[in-house]
Amino acid sequence: SVDYLDFWLDVAQHMSLCRHYVRELRRSVLVATPDIEKTNSKRSSQILENIGDLESRPAGPSMYSTEKERDQDAQMSAFLREEQTQDSPHSGSGIARPSPQFSTPRDLTDSNSPSHTVARQDIRASAEKILYTFLLPGAEREITLPGSITQDVTTAIEEYGRDDPEVFDVAKDYVFQAMERDAFPGFLRMKALGNLIPPTLVMRLIIGLVSMFGAFWAAFILIFLDKSRQTRCWLILPFTVGVYFLSSYQYSLDPIMALIGYSEYTPFNFSRIREPYVRQLLAKRAMMVLAITILIDAALCVLFILVPGKRL
Repeated sequence: SVDYLDFWLDVAQHMSLCRHYVRELRRSVLVATPDIEKTNSKRSSQILENIGDLESRPAGPSMYSTEKERDQDAQMSAFLREEQTQDSPHSGSGIARPSPQFSTPRDLTDSNSPSHTVARQDIRASAEKILYTFLLPGAEREITLPGSITQDVTTAIEEYGRDDPEVFDVAKDYVFQAMERDAFPGFLRMKALGNLIPPTLVMRLIIGLVSMFGAFWAAFILIFLDKSRQTRCWLILPFTVGVYFLSSYQYSLDPIMALIGYSEYTPFNFSRIREPYVRQLLAKRAMMVLAITILIDAALCVLFILVPGKRL
């Protein structure tokens, strides 16, 4: 899930890089470039003039874009392909793979900063970095995609020399759907319906089982030694600890921490929940879990404290 998210973010950053590059070129064509120079790339100039203003917008799946956004993205990709064809018609045959230390698009200066100019080599390097990091077999952070998608992207970049954003559209949409279908519900279950992480849950399961074993062992010993009910009141401690920790494991929720508004992000490190709706949701679940815990704990304690003793 983390690799899927990083791939999607890198593709979105690649799109932002392309937008900044085309926006700067369009500005130079419309404002600073003499008409005589435009004749050398008349078709590219026409595409640039027809694109319109490329405004920065939140990244999203291409299939959910508006008609205007899709048209602009298609025209931008067409321009980048046209420019790539003019520069090097067969540039994909001898491409050297970048080393893992090569800077990613995130390492570049903010694309909206006027002090940073994006070169065409930056776009090419960005596309190659995505390919060699996430898509090729045996890649450093290879993600699972249908073979046809991976093959199409690899062929487009390595053989045809493409680096326009449309190269990644199908892969990006597939990854978005995978995150929406699998990763996002899991994230909601873990953070919106619970406040504990898996390592802590395992620890609570072990402590809960040990406490319950000790509670039952002590309860039967006290009963068959015919100890007084006052002595058997000490059973409240192990039963309460055991039931509380097992309930926390079952619901992935520490009710006391949830009621005071804290959630666990790393082992034994609780941070305050900032989202009011999530805090309210966890508080309601915490009340339910606490009620179940008290009910089960009370039933066990009453049973083993009040049952008549008989010395064997």
